[in-house]
Amino acid sequence: MSAGSLILKGVAALVGVTAVLFVAATPYHGVHVEKEDWSFQGFFGKFDRPQLHRGFEVYSQVCAACHSLNLLSYRNLQEIGFSEDAVKEIAAAVTVMDGPDDAGDMFERPGKPSDHFKAPFANEQAARAGNGGALPPDLSLIARSRAGAGFGAHEGADYIHGLLVGYKEPPADFKLTEGMNYNEGFVGHQIAMPPPLAEGSVTYADGTPATVEQMSRDVSVFLTWAGEPNYENRLHTGLKAMLFLIVFTLIAYAAKRKIWARIH
Repeated sequence: MSAGSLILKGVAALVGVTAVLFVAATPYHGVHVEKEDWSFQGFFGKFDRPQLHRGFEVYSQVCAACHSLNLLSYRNLQEIGFSEDAVKEIAAAVTVMDGPDDAGDMFERPGKPSDHFKAPFANEQAARAGNGGALPPDLSLIARSRAGAGFGAHEGADYIHGLLVGYKEPPADFKLTEGMNYNEGFVGHQIAMPPPLAEGSVTYADGTPATVEQMSRDVSVFLTWAGEPNYENRLHTGLKAMLFLIVFTLIAYAAKRKIWARIH
């Protein structure tokens, strides 16, 4: 076999493996998810603060009953515009277990801004027992995990939104397992979680009508931020670095032309 044939076969194999990995990494493979427009997309993207506040309200009033947010602390809420006093009030509304004290006993106390978000269940067994055997996932990295390698943060938001509005009546020829719900945005289209959002199920502090579409978009943005609170800083730092490299390249090119002009 010639060297040229070996090279061609090697290239073909590499292309095939790359295609397989690309399909495997695509978060929506086999499900119906609409591409949405989000304020944080693009080089100049930025999270909408009022929307983040509403998303937190949706999480607090709906999602927090079953889903934890273990990697986020209450003090992180100051990064999206909550005042220090508001954060203290939000944290103090929960009771956390602390200790041991000087006597070696555990004790309960009001939450503090430095505490992580309180989980709805004490452990995995309690979570399964309270949800018919299903384990509600922690939502800290749900958006990032669904974005997939090499995809933007908006991909995770698309996934969450698509799932939350994806509850439909199953097609006539679809065999739905007992106790499951049909969802166009979930792999396999069967999900144990019943529809979490209903019209008016959340009372927004700013008076925004709590439609399913509105609540879904708001909490999708909040969970995207929760998975990467430094997203804006990273994005803008990268933009500054690119601008610096462009200016540096232009200066270097001008210096090169000036130096070599003398030699020519």
